[in-house]
Formats: sequence, structure tokens, C-alpha cells
Amino acid sequence: MTQVSDADFAAFAKQAADLIGSQHVLSGADMAPFEIDFWKQYSGKAALVVKPATTAEVANLVSLAARFGIAIVPQGGNTGLVNGGIPDGSGQEVVLSLQRLNRIRAIDEAGDYITVEAGVILADVQKAAEEMDRLFPLVLGAEGSCRIGGNIATNAGGVNVLRYGMTRDLVLGLEVVLPDGQMLDLLKPLRKDNTGYDLKQLFIGSEGTLGIVTAATLRLVAPARERVTLWLAVDRTEDAVSLFRHLRGVFGDLISSFELVSSYGVEAACNHLPGVRRPVDKPYPWHVLIEIAWTFTEGLRERAEAAIATLFEEGRVLDGTIAENETQRQMMWRIREGQSEATSKIGYVVRSDVTVAIADIPALVARCEAWTPDYGADVALLPFGHIGDGNLHMNFVVPREKAKELSPLLFERLFAEVDALNGSISAEHGVGRAKRDAILSRKPETAMMIMRRLKAMMDPKATMNPGVVVASEPQAPPIIP
Repeated sequence: MTQVSDADFAAFAKQAADLIGSQHVLSGADMAPFEIDFWKQYSGKAALVVKPATTAEVANLVSLAARFGIAIVPQGGNTGLVNGGIPDGSGQEVVLSLQRLNRIRAIDEAGDYITVEAGVILADVQKAAEEMDRLFPLVLGAEGSCRIGGNIATNAGGVNVLRYGMTRDLVLGLEVVLPDGQMLDLLKPLRKDNTGYDLKQLFIGSEGTLGIVTAATLRLVAPARERVTLWLAVDRTEDAVSLFRHLRGVFGDLISSFELVSSYGVEAACNHLPGVRRPVDKPYPWHVLIEIAWTFTEGLRERAEAAIATLFEEGRVLDGTIAENETQRQMMWRIREGQSEATSKIGYVVRSDVTVAIADIPALVARCEAWTPDYGADVALLPFGHIGDGNLHMNFVVPREKAKELSPLLFERLFAEVDALNGSISAEHGVGRAKRDAILSRKPETAMMIMRRLKAMMDPKATMNPGVVVASEPQAPPIIP
């Protein structure tokens, strides 16, 4: 990245203020919230933070930055986990916050779609869909803070992937500002459009390296009018996988979530999260949280009860319960979603996001369980996640004073196990800077060549989120408390 002079930054700041108002061009201490991620894992140093309110303002700022050769880091809710949405440590990058692009532009009941700007919070998209008796099925733990532009840029997953797919499966159209400031309008809400390459897919999951998503047209679905939430206890991960196969045969696509939680995680949640208690009477080695839903108003509960009765008769489960009301349902999900929060009371949580074939989940867990003690008796494996799509968060809880030393060692060992099972070291969190170098030896060289060519073609000056996904700049070190 070319060094930009102080004079050029000053000129950029003045012209940016003319474009969007001086109160929306931040410097000094005002930039602090934009220079560290939500989870306080990574930090950087920005030259400026700019906060446009319209697509035209984004385009003008990006065009202005391109003329000065200034690098832009797009930022949404700043809840990413792989160091992809904050500036590096050079002080040479401008953060472009999309928080003020927060309008819902259109809702179409006949077409079942909603068009929103990139800065709309995910929970607000869900609420707008609910108000028209529809569902936007992207559901994440960070939905009250993350923004739809970031969800699209990282191709976010969540707990409903099993039924509704990843974010890319929910996007009908995009509006994107390219690295030179041109605006690309692909917002058509069409389910079918075979007029050449599907260009919007280039930007979904590109982490802001090929352009900035400023608006999106999103697919909506009919809401669940009857939902059954199950909590079942099993002895082994193999039993959980077998249970998934069996229930998928019974309920098919009515299963929207199938989550695995370890005894360690459940007990940590019950001990460290206020008001949380275990859904079953005693600890068991493994727990499964399942959600089944349909658009009819009745009949599903009876089917679920019959299925559970069969599971008990056949000895497939050790214990289990059905949520009787929304309070109980929320308690179950609080345990699942609160794993990292609860265990952070015990130590530092080394977070990961990997995927293997569903049948290989027991092998991955068993292998990691076998060697975790090698790193100390006070290091614990915390596996949980989306067993229905093979995506587990194989986290480790380590003493805070050992986190900086142990984190790279644990990642290296975990990634080796994932490689041996022909999996992926990133399932839904993306690459960012944190995993950028790790993918080099894992993706086919031809695939990396195509990625580099796309980046060079779309962003020849390398000013759009440099250092993320494919660039070669040094990584910013993590912050270890």
C-alpha cells in the first residue's frame, strides 16, 4: 500500500467534510470505537472515520479516496471475529462506517422481499418482516448489533442455515459501490435472471475487498405459526449425529436448527449466566437443541411428542424435554448462545469456526478432546454449534495469562485436524486478516490465483480493505487481555 502524505490526508478530510458534513468526519479520540472490534480481540489505528448517509455519499467518498490513493475499510456493526472490519496499525486507512445508511427502502408483500440499506441492524430487518407477517430467517447471536451489510460481506450463517441456507441464499439483489467510486445497481428483486454472470455473488462473502455493499434486496419467507423446541440429552457425539439423521428422516425440512452443546458449556452457562438453569434434571455428556416449525397452526406438537416417545423407547436419548412456553424456549437458546459469554468468566476464550462433513463431527471432537490436555490441565475444549450443517465452534478456554502463548498453538493443531478430515477452517466467520495466511496452503493454487486476479481486476490500486482475505500485508496482532 502506497504511503499517503499528511497533506493528502488533510485535503481528503476537508473535501470529505464538504461532502458529508464535518460532524461526520471523525478524528482523534472520536475514532476509538471504530478501531477495535466488538469482541476486543483486535485493534488498529485509523487515519480518519467517515460516516456517509446515502449511497451517493459513499460513492463520492470512495471516488475521492481513490484519487488520493487512500485505503478504505468498510465497517458495519463491527461484530466480526476474524479481523476483517477494522483498520490495520499503519494509521494509513480510512474507516467508512455504514451506520447511517439505515433506511428500509421497500417492502413488497406480493413478491416477499424487503430492500434495506447496508447499515440496518439485522434485528430491525427481522422486525420489519414480522410486521408484514413474514420472516427474514437469518438469525445470529449478534443480531441486535450486527448490520445487514456486514452479514452480506461475510456471508453470515447462523442457526437457521439447515433450513434456509447462508446469507447468500437470502439475497435477491445488491447495490454496490466499486473501488473507483462507480455504483453498480443489481437490486432487482427477481428470483430468475439468467442474463449472464450472477455478479452479486462476487460481493457476498468478499468481506469488502471488491466493493462496498450499500443496499440489498432480501428474500422473505412465511413465518412459523407453530414451533416446537426440543432439548435432548445423549451420551456421545455419535448419538447426536445418529439422532440428526433419524429426525431429518421424520421431519425433513421442518427442522430449522439442530445444535450440539457439551456438558462443560451447559454447566458453565448455568453457573455464570444470571437466571439460567439446565432444561433437564442432571448433567449429561452432550445436549442437543432442536427447533422444528411449520406454517400451520397446530398438529406439529403431537408429531414431535410421538417422535420423542419413539426415541426413548429405542434408547436413542437419555433425557429430554419440550419447551412449554416462550420463556422456556428462550432459556434453552440462552444456554446455546451464551457459551462464550459464560466461559469468559472462567478464562480467555480462544474462538474458532470450522466445518467438516456431518459424519466426521465425532472424529473431530474426539481427536481434539484427546490432545487438549497436552496444553495444560487448566485448558478446556468448548465445542458447540450447528451439527446439522457440520459447522462447529471448537473453542478453547485457557488461562488469561497463557492466551497469547497458547492461541496460535491451539489453532495450528485444530486446523491440522480439520485438514485431515477434508474440512474448512472457516465455516461462517470469514477469513479477514486472522485466517488470511492460513488459507494459502489449504485452497487449491488455481483457486487462489483466480481470487488474486479478481482482486487485481476489481481493485487495481489495492485500496479496498487491503490486507483482508488475499492481500499480503502483515497481520495485525490480536489483543489478549
